Amino acid sequence: MKSAEWPKWLKSSFWGDYLSRNYVVGVDLGGTKILTAVADRQGSVLSRVRVATGADLGQDHVINEIVTSVAVALREAGVSTEAVAAAGIGVPGPLDPQTGVVYLAPNLGWQNLSLGEILGSRLKLPVYVDNDANLAALGECVYGAGQSADNLVYITVSTGVGGGLILGGKIYHGFSGGAGEIGHITLAADGPRCGCGNLGCLEALASGTAIAKRAVALVAEGRGLGILSRAGGDRGGVSARVVAAAASNGDGEAILIMRDAGRYLGMAVAGILNLLNPSVVVLGGGVMQSGSILWEAMLETTRRCALSSALQEVSIVRAALGEEAGVMGALALALEKSQGV
Repeated sequence: MKSAEWPKWLKSSFWGDYLSRNYVVGVDLGGTKILTAVADRQGSVLSRVRVATGADLGQDHVINEIVTSVAVALREAGVSTEAVAAAGIGVPGPLDPQTGVVYLAPNLGWQNLSLGEILGSRLKLPVYVDNDANLAALGECVYGAGQSADNLVYITVSTGVGGGLILGGKIYHGFSGGAGEIGHITLAADGPRCGCGNLGCLEALASGTAIAKRAVALVAEGRGLGILSRAGGDRGGVSARVVAAAASNGDGEAILIMRDAGRYLGMAVAGILNLLNPSVVVLGGGVMQSGSILWEAMLETTRRCALSSALQEVSIVRAALGEEAGVMGALALALEKSQGV
């Protein structure tokens, strides 16, 4: 990035010597936790700090917690602010990575917040902001299951379904910054309503929330007794984790729910392969840790629906970094940006 392209808040007198600084900070900001790490220019992590987000306490509280967590992480790493080249931060929601403005972060109650400018001023560092799923994709690409891949698709299946795209070795943001919303690919025109308002989105068919809803509906009809038993007889305790456990224990109704979720996920993966022809697809999130039934159904459907040319030499793998994918991606972003000034 040339100096003429820097956001106004990066054009400061302290910028000149940043290329000689040997450390970076990464922050993964979530609705419930803030995970902060410090690394050297080789990507070796020197410290990690995890704190509660406290989103219900307001915007200022969350920003203060970010600033404090960075200070604590630096102290634990034995690194001064003056030795830090840049910070990267992942935020859940649509944003402008060029200006650092977060358009909307529903889990945090934020709207049109100039987070990059605010944190840049508070931390006295260049701060680069990106979507958390994009940074999880970058983390898996640089440090995880997709190392050395120039074209990678990351899908996370948990409460919802999200994704990130690495194309040509770079995060692909799309025209207006909204690329990667894999969870809102429509797979069933008359399917269940998604949280986004549409019908039949992947998120409404294969997320942890969708799996739980289907099981709850089954129990309400007087069926799903094996699932209910696994939940201790409490309908309120029926979750995707409970359904997966019942499926692993051989319950036929639970197996069907997990297989159907896997098939829909496979349809989405096949469509992505046909459209983008990536070399690696990485799948993470809690639902992808639910056992082999969903995974095998996903692979079977992907192989049946994808074009043979798209399937050639593609690797479809489980994520390697777990909940650290986002913070590792934030570190990778800070490293990339501080090296490219």
